[in-house]
Amino acid sequence: MESEAKQQVLKGSSGHFLRTVLAIFFRYLYTTLAWSYDAVAWLSSMGQWRTWQSAAVQAYPGLVLELGHGPGHLLLDLEKTGNHVIGVDLSSQMTAIANRRRKRGASAVSLVQSRAQQLPFAAESFEAIVATFPTEYILADETIIEIERVLRAGGQLVVIGLKRITGRNVLDRFAGWLYRFTGQSGDVDLAWFEPLARVGLKPELEIVQQPRAEILRLRARKPAPHTQP
Repeated sequence: MESEAKQQVLKGSSGHFLRTVLAIFFRYLYTTLAWSYDAVAWLSSMGQWRTWQSAAVQAYPGLVLELGHGPGHLLLDLEKTGNHVIGVDLSSQMTAIANRRRKRGASAVSLVQSRAQQLPFAAESFEAIVATFPTEYILADETIIEIERVLRAGGQLVVIGLKRITGRNVLDRFAGWLYRFTGQSGDVDLAWFEPLARVGLKPELEIVQQPRAEILRLRARKPAPHTQP
């Protein structure tokens, strides 16, 4: 029994160490290693990353803000769907990469380097705010307060996450384990709805079925003012 207990402790310690290492790596992936982001995203998702992102693409009325735009693929996808788009990212490296992609595509997308917790926009500027596979910043009260502030009445926040990889080949099963191990897939903690509700946003959760994955799509709408009879 004592030997089994020691093995469990060692297993837990090694798992914690690996998660810590991966967290550090992901931090650098947005900064120093930003040049490798597309390759890492493609490999870790077994080629599905851009398909997963497509769950956020639709024609939104009015101006659209993407939080954490990364290398800028989704910005151009949203623009091609007929949207007027602004992208925000704190990483100077990601901003530079997205700007090069914007220029190559002759895109009219605007880029702003800023923190999501201090958005440099006037109140009620955007009809929609989109974030795909965001890190913990999206859960911060300061972020949610800013999102509510810059959303127009009747506008919506759309957050995309991974529920699970459903592909059955060996590589998909490995990717599924990796995303579960690193905490990047799974069900939404419904407790996160509480801070959204506190600022008056109305959250709804959808499951988007894709060929090899199930995608979580959270919509949180800002109620339109009641019209007087």
